Amino acid sequence: MRDDPMDGRRENPPWRGLIPIAVAAAAALFVGGGMDVVHRHQRAAEKEHEAAPAAESKKTEPRFVVGVAESGTALIVRDVRSGADVGLPVAAPQGRRFHRVAALKDGSYVVASYAGRAVTFHRLTLQDNGRPKDLKDIPKAIVPGVSTSWSDLAVSPTGDRIAYVTYQGARGRVDVVAAGTGVHRVWTTKLPARVSSLAWSGTTLSFVWSPVVRSTSGKVVGPKHQLRTLNIDGPTGDLKLSKAVLTLPKGGTTAILSRDGKTVFAGIVKNSQMSVQALSVVGEPTKVLWHQKVKDELTSLDTAHTGKALLATAGDLYTADVAVPGEDLADAAW
Repeated sequence: MRDDPMDGRRENPPWRGLIPIAVAAAAALFVGGGMDVVHRHQRAAEKEHEAAPAAESKKTEPRFVVGVAESGTALIVRDVRSGADVGLPVAAPQGRRFHRVAALKDGSYVVASYAGRAVTFHRLTLQDNGRPKDLKDIPKAIVPGVSTSWSDLAVSPTGDRIAYVTYQGARGRVDVVAAGTGVHRVWTTKLPARVSSLAWSGTTLSFVWSPVVRSTSGKVVGPKHQLRTLNIDGPTGDLKLSKAVLTLPKGGTTAILSRDGKTVFAGIVKNSQMSVQALSVVGEPTKVLWHQKVKDELTSLDTAHTGKALLATAGDLYTADVAVPGEDLADAAW
């Protein structure tokens, strides 16, 4: 994506003897014109070099998406443009079920599997054509607890830190585990709430806090969905150590913090129309990034491993300009 231009210089040999003025003038014009041509070529090369990153920046969407089959028994690779499956499904380890998947910046994937009140993690790599290459265990990364349909996974872009949410009843627990050493940092809460939309921004982990609020009749009523951040290098203990960033707009249940920490991406669904919006954390106006007609409610919003495009799950999988079949998937990442 990035090239550095090279240039060179050429020395003209010294003039020897006496040269008629007219010949010298002609020679000067020839040399000057030649240098002007060289300079024009250099300027053109510089402009081409400057334009290259801009052209490359448009190529922000990965070719493939990896999904967890609804049954949890397999991983499925799907072509984003055609919607067709690529290669054979990857079977879950014996006695386990895949629950969540997240993409790394190198184009590989970390997958969570669950059995026996323990979550383990695996790394999936693909061939250049999207066909699964191998699935390897991350042996030291283990999270104790119950993985449910509310559980969520986020992996730092380099894959060195894994965040996972487990539950005891309706009370969530956030584990951050070092992939290489297995060292844990843990935050819990005594309040019934869903902890969702995990996303990394440096050493900050963002999540959407959705309290489970019940009326006097015992019926669950709509909570306020709040985006919060947690410094994973700070004190551990209670999730109340996290900081509120903003309350999501009406109709918003899902949002993630950008990798630079300056923007919140949120999805709003109304009358089967989804808008993906950029909300500023410094008071700038909201910007609508794209619209899509959707089949279902928005359940997740993920950044592509390239760091620039977004994938929304609302029944099927949606990007800014395509819809990928996804109703048979419990989770997906690209």
